[in-house]
Amino acid sequence: MKTLIALLATLAMSLSASGASAKDFPDGPIHMIVGYSAGGPTDVIARLIAKSMTATLGQSVVVENRTGAVSMIATRDVARAAPDGYTLLFTSLSLNVNPLLLGEKAGYDPKDFAPISLVATLPLVAVTRYDSPVKSIKELIDKARAKPGAVTFGSSGVGGSAHLAAAMMGIMAKVKMLHVPFRGNAPALAEVMAGRVDFMFYPSIGISNYVNQKRLRVLAVGTAKPLADFPGVPTMNHEGFPGFELTAPWVGLLAPAKTPAKIVAQLNKAVVEALKDPEIQKRLHDLGAITQSDTPQEFRNYLNKDKERWAHVIKAADIKIDAK
Repeated sequence: MKTLIALLATLAMSLSASGASAKDFPDGPIHMIVGYSAGGPTDVIARLIAKSMTATLGQSVVVENRTGAVSMIATRDVARAAPDGYTLLFTSLSLNVNPLLLGEKAGYDPKDFAPISLVATLPLVAVTRYDSPVKSIKELIDKARAKPGAVTFGSSGVGGSAHLAAAMMGIMAKVKMLHVPFRGNAPALAEVMAGRVDFMFYPSIGISNYVNQKRLRVLAVGTAKPLADFPGVPTMNHEGFPGFELTAPWVGLLAPAKTPAKIVAQLNKAVVEALKDPEIQKRLHDLGAITQSDTPQEFRNYLNKDKERWAHVIKAADIKIDAK
């Protein structure tokens, strides 16, 4: 009986401490882990959100870049972190894509995370060199249909957003095209501008500058509605590819699984507040991003649909990658 009483007392103290911890959260710095290099779109957006969350939560939200293995190092670290709200992951579509391509070798499962909020999407645009004989998506598809495998498209690497978007277009149009992967979007875009690669899907940021310099032509935009930066350019939906806006890379915030719901809700509220800030909205717009705050459950639903979509594309296009 004494042993039972002692165990019950210990359990009560544990539950009390747990409740107090959630109630008092945060009482120290929060670490927001980013698996991409400093200065890239994901990192820049993370730092904007972290600065606002710092003011809202009253504790420092510190961004840490842990690059390598297509963001898997950072993702694994957060998956194994204590579920207390003090170690978070700011990531993109690689969260779902890496396990789809690598299976257990990815070292984590998307179920290892508690979604906090979607933050933004970065729409893709289909581009080719300015003086390309191909002037529209229809002409591009017609060329691919006439010469299977002859049309080339660039990307930042196997399984990246540009690769998956082009693969999805090929599946929908029932055409075969040749993927040419590069080590990053920038070198891929350079080859498109040089005319050595036919086209690629690229985030809309900075593209208008190349169009004005007559180095690139935008064939279509991957958004539900036309973009003001590209007047007269049709959407992929208009070109016969419904729902293509869902290919836009997303960025969002997650915590380790089993993080208390109250803490997740508090973090979600801080993200939502950040995205209401006019200055942050302007900065994100300048980056070509579209803000997308939601609830933890809505973000979970979004991630599930995102996983289903890319699982279908990866299987249908027979996309494979070697573990690193």
